[in-house]
Amino acid sequence: MTTVVPTSEEDPVLSVVRFTAEMSWADAGAETAEPEVNRLCVEAQKCMIEGRWLDLVSLMLASADIIFSKASEKDLECVFTIMCNLVKKPESLDQVHEMAELISAKIIQQPNDKPALRLKILFNLYNLLENPYSRFCIYLKSLNLATGGKVTEHILPSIKKMDNFLKEWNLGVKDQRELFLAISNILKENKGSTKDSFMFLTKYLETFSSEDASNMNEAKEEAARAIVDFVRSPDMFKCDLLDMPAIAQLEKDAQYGPVYQLLKIFLTQRLDAYLDFEAANSALLKTYGLVHDDSISKMRLMSLVDLGLNESSQIPYSVIKQALQIDDIEVESWVVKAITAKLLDCKIDQMNQVVIVSRCTERVFGVHQWQELRTKLVTWRGNIAGVISTVQANKITEDSTQAMQGLAIH
Repeated sequence: MTTVVPTSEEDPVLSVVRFTAEMSWADAGAETAEPEVNRLCVEAQKCMIEGRWLDLVSLMLASADIIFSKASEKDLECVFTIMCNLVKKPESLDQVHEMAELISAKIIQQPNDKPALRLKILFNLYNLLENPYSRFCIYLKSLNLATGGKVTEHILPSIKKMDNFLKEWNLGVKDQRELFLAISNILKENKGSTKDSFMFLTKYLETFSSEDASNMNEAKEEAARAIVDFVRSPDMFKCDLLDMPAIAQLEKDAQYGPVYQLLKIFLTQRLDAYLDFEAANSALLKTYGLVHDDSISKMRLMSLVDLGLNESSQIPYSVIKQALQIDDIEVESWVVKAITAKLLDCKIDQMNQVVIVSRCTERVFGVHQWQELRTKLVTWRGNIAGVISTVQANKITEDSTQAMQGLAIH
């Protein structure tokens, strides 16, 4: 953070007002400029004496556009550091928030002009604020500035701390939506952040409930995007999208209904269902930029998972061949691919031409899967209780036998 050290007796704020005023009136000539500069300095001093900090910030911002175009980056940073420090003056948090809004609104007006410096100034302002909600508002403006100015690399480190920020900000649903969607859009453009972008897009969609029907329509486009992102991803094989009201609304939607059907196929059906869908909707898939061969590869892996979940623990090669629509010699390579992707834990029995499955990844984990897990846990608890009872019974028997032996010896 930049620190301004006064080098003269004049207050740093008045020095900034004088500096910006002189720069603003530089082309008007000395006779015109001097009275105007003095007038602005007197007005600024009056604001300071009367504690009218909001008016003072407004006065200083009047010259901001000229400063951005004429001043050096070092002077710019110095000017705005002094200006931002004024938010420490008022006792009213509402007034502080209004001052922060005024300053940040001016900073983000031209995101393509010195975007990195503008972002640095916003971060400085953020750190000076104490009100969590005011901090959130400045951070959101930082996201928009980084996007507009194409300097998102400067904002990425802060996104990794988002869990801590969310605890501090304590946001309502509307603000959460705006934040999650903005972050998802930033990460989408950043190479290597596809999964994180999908995660924040999912968080955005999760903010819509079935009772929120009046606002649900605004999520349709993003819901369809989430489905396409999931289908396109070569290394995402499970999600909870089907259980979300924002996704479910697409099922009967005239425009997005087929996209919902595609998601259902990838999460609950096998390759044959996808091939039938593709035959009837090839133009739609191309519209969303989905590559048919990539989708087939992903669907083969997901079909193999489905076999592991719904067939017996031993899957014959012939069943895999039929479900994946592959040649005999390809069966083992696809099983290896599934193991590499951590979708299956299994052994390949080449002698008997079967795959022995010990674990499969669930493609969805909804109510049904929770119920199955509960049943397994209840059974497991019962088995453990039985083992404990048996051990205790054996111990009692052993203790009794030893006691009897002791009596016999005496």
